[in-house]
Amino acid sequence: MNKIMKNTLILAVITLVAGVGLGFVYEITKEPIAKAQEKAKKEAWQAVFPEAGMDDFELAELDEAAASDSVKELGINATVDEVCTVGEEGYVITTTAKEGYGGDIKITVGITADGTVNGISILDISETAGLGMKAKEPAFYGQYEGKQAEKFVVSKDGGDGEPIDALSGATITSRAVTDAVNAALGYYQSVFQ
Repeated sequence: MNKIMKNTLILAVITLVAGVGLGFVYEITKEPIAKAQEKAKKEAWQAVFPEAGMDDFELAELDEAAASDSVKELGINATVDEVCTVGEEGYVITTTAKEGYGGDIKITVGITADGTVNGISILDISETAGLGMKAKEPAFYGQYEGKQAEKFVVSKDGGDGEPIDALSGATITSRAVTDAVNAALGYYQSVFQ
């Protein structure tokens, strides 16, 4: 019985030390991680509206009801996370598609005031290397840019909308990115148009 108590005490001390250590590391890394995420977000804004200066970007209040309704109307599993205005030029809308092959795919979409997709920047993606990760290449995401469409569809799926060629071997990723772009377009159409 004495040996059980001794082992329990040792395990409790190890757990306590590990917990305190993890808490300490979290506190040290929390601020640098937040700064890095903020910097990546601003770089994404600049990527989708390269002609705008950083002073032109201004966070706007997200209409959560409109965001939810527009996503439901499209029948996709995505969220609208953040909205930013770009002076009189247009809007930057950050969305997350929930059905990527490797998990969530978070993107920023620049939409001009007339509804043209100005640019796309992928903020977070964890897809298969050599397949789904090709979504980060201009050859894929460039298909959306410069197009004024109500919605996009992966061409092999058919349907109404501007066709997008799927990545070879990564149709699920292609659909998820398309859903994220459509979520941004849907929000733009319901709130800003």
